[in-house]
Amino acid sequence: MLGNELLIKVMRHLRKANIDYGKSVALNVGVPLEEAVAALEELERRGLIERVHGSAVKNTEAKFKLSSEVRKHHTYYRLTRCGEHLLRELERDPVQAYLESLGETDLKVLEVAEKVNVDHALTFAKLTGMSLEEVNRELERLVKLGLMEEDKSKVIKFGERKAKPKRETRTHHKYYRLSRLGELVVRRSRK
Repeated sequence: MLGNELLIKVMRHLRKANIDYGKSVALNVGVPLEEAVAALEELERRGLIERVHGSAVKNTEAKFKLSSEVRKHHTYYRLTRCGEHLLRELERDPVQAYLESLGETDLKVLEVAEKVNVDHALTFAKLTGMSLEEVNRELERLVKLGLMEEDKSKVIKFGERKAKPKRETRTHHKYYRLSRLGELVVRRSRK
């Protein structure tokens, strides 16, 4: 579940909206319609959301609807009790939820990221003993999870790049760093 941040965003939106349909979810979450519909189908398959039955939807149920009652031209969804409980659990202690879902390689890459601060995939590959392809996949996955982020700066200063100290580095590759949530996960993993 934590492997896809989009699923969590969709569930949070459905909690706010109570009842909503694919196009509205896509607009509110900020993703293309196809991705939103795929996320809704995946959540329904997992039993975290359900379809709303009936021929009309009232704006007392669908909080984002403006008119008092709308005939259904779309497939509407709402959170199930299971989905509601999962969201509550994630919001209560997100760091612990991430820790429980991470594997050894994830933690290894996160610990290296803490040591080097900002660096590119090749450095991570050398320090973890993994192949470059494996590290790239792992880094992209951790970025999707929100535990790491791409460093967008054009120049990385001396104090930021600890694995290869020099006055400054011009960025020709993708450079990665821990996000705030990633820092909290690494800190909690040591306890």
